[in-house]
Amino acid sequence: MFLVQYTGLNQLPFDPSSISQDQLQFCSPDSPLLLEGQVENEEETSKKRKRTNDCTADGSRSLSVDSTSMALPLSDPNAWATAMNNLRMAPLGIAGQPMLPDFDPALGMMTGIPPLTPIMPGLGIVPPPIPPDMPVVKEIIHCKSCTLFPPNPNLPPPATRERPPGCKTVFVGGLPENGTEQIIMEVFEQCGEIIAIRKSKKNFCHIRFSEEFMVDKALYLSGYRIRLGSSTDKKDTGRLHVDFAQARDDLYEWECKQRMMAREERHRRRMEEERFRPPSPPPVVHYSDHECSVVAEKLKDDSKFSEAVQTLLTWIERGEVNRRSANNFYSMIQSANSHIRRLVNEKAAHEKGMEEAKEKFKQALAGILVQFEQIVAVYHSASKQKAWDHFTKAQRKNISVWCKQAEEIRNIHNDELMGIRREEEMEMSDEEIEDPNEAKENEDTALVSQAEALKEENDSLRWQLDAYRNEVELLKQEQGKMTRDDETSKEQQMKLLQQALQGMQQHLLKLQDEYKRKETEFDKVKDEKIQLEKLLDSFQEQECRVSRICVSNQENDPLERTSTTTPVKSEREALLVGIISTFLHVHPFGASIEYICSYLQRLDTKISTSEVESLMSRLQCTFKQEMTGVGASLEKRWKFCGFDGLKMT
Repeated sequence: MFLVQYTGLNQLPFDPSSISQDQLQFCSPDSPLLLEGQVENEEETSKKRKRTNDCTADGSRSLSVDSTSMALPLSDPNAWATAMNNLRMAPLGIAGQPMLPDFDPALGMMTGIPPLTPIMPGLGIVPPPIPPDMPVVKEIIHCKSCTLFPPNPNLPPPATRERPPGCKTVFVGGLPENGTEQIIMEVFEQCGEIIAIRKSKKNFCHIRFSEEFMVDKALYLSGYRIRLGSSTDKKDTGRLHVDFAQARDDLYEWECKQRMMAREERHRRRMEEERFRPPSPPPVVHYSDHECSVVAEKLKDDSKFSEAVQTLLTWIERGEVNRRSANNFYSMIQSANSHIRRLVNEKAAHEKGMEEAKEKFKQALAGILVQFEQIVAVYHSASKQKAWDHFTKAQRKNISVWCKQAEEIRNIHNDELMGIRREEEMEMSDEEIEDPNEAKENEDTALVSQAEALKEENDSLRWQLDAYRNEVELLKQEQGKMTRDDETSKEQQMKLLQQALQGMQQHLLKLQDEYKRKETEFDKVKDEKIQLEKLLDSFQEQECRVSRICVSNQENDPLERTSTTTPVKSEREALLVGIISTFLHVHPFGASIEYICSYLQRLDTKISTSEVESLMSRLQCTFKQEMTGVGASLEKRWKFCGFDGLKMT
């Protein structure tokens, strides 16, 4: 097990000259072993101290404790052993002999000698928390009014609850009964600035610090036994338990801080988005005659052509072109087309400038090569035997180096010039391969180019002439608008009449088509009517024949006629009619056929539903059927209507 021990010593000052001989009791002053042991001990101490300082400089377990140097009298062997123990060295005397035989090097400390602690008065800072997997050796802490004794290092660390967000408040339990706020302030003010202390009567309190990291320092004291003064009374002792506490003020401050950070993050993202957002295009004005004239003038200006073309494109895409503004748009499109010639001329000028620049570059490169040749010739002439013998060795070396550099630079420039000439020759050779008859083809190409140039000039002039004509026509129309109002009105009337005539003609054609269609339908209806009349005549003849036969039968058999005309065919049906009438008279709201049949089947089981329904349907003046209910509850019911039927008959 690896133990970590906090020490508050940066160095141990040791001055042999300042110590009297009476204070050193280990050897005689005249002994040479004193100085040797002293020197060896100082060397060993400085090496160990340097090693510990290097370890702390690495930052793995450093505590950054800024403490004051402490001078220890060498006459006190316990103090000297404590200092060496804090430096993680075996306690030795000044002469190098071991001072305590019971030193345990595995624990890194001595029994019975408390090591120094960084939380002692005067050292003024509490170390940061140590990871839970590494045991910490805590020391005794002496305060003005109390003393804190560390817990057993072999025991597990005290349990703590989950840390609330933004925690600045700690719970301190196990206080002595006689403990006061002044003692609590004295113990915990070394952890940091205390804002408030809320002490309870039941030996616990809550302490709120100004910063969050001070809570970690206060948790270092958890498990310590506190004793007020030198008293051993139970009311003056206690075991501290320090834990995180959940306070609304801490949570509120933490939420405010989180909201502020979220606002800053949103603001930062918004600024980033606005910075990377492309600028919006400028607004395009709406079409009008004045704006049209302005855009037409801009189209003729090279510096404002791009802006004017964008406006023209937007107007056309918006659908501003109509019969009234078509001429204006056509003139603007012609102006845009005439700009092509300017662009072609500009391109030709740039190509000409590029050719001139190439020629100048070639001439300048040739002049540079000539000068390089002259310089190289100077170096070669200086390298001849006549002049070479008069130079020193260093001068000859410099001349040879300069000559090599000049030759390399000359070769590079020469290769570049040859590459340019080779490209030109390849272009010329390609033209020669394509056209074997160079003279004739040159003349033909010259004539074709002249003809194309003339054609382009002719087209551009024609476009300009058309544009001027349109402008003149527009001006004439604007000037003679008042004089030609009547003519325009007549033309408009003629156009309207023509449109009306065309509409009437189309309407007449539609009516003719409908008339023909209706005629065909009428013919069909006539044919159907004739067929129906024929059927009606045949039915009438059949009815006459049937009526004659019926009359003859009635005259022959009057009893049969009376029997066939009466709906009640037998005495049994008459009884059924009477019973059903009595039953339905008792039920004024009617009854279903099943209900009626169930009542009749009690009297006679042979009665069927179909027989009863057919009987009631024949007597329409006595019984009537109605539909009652809504939706799923719809039901057919029979009612008695004999009294109404009697009045009607």
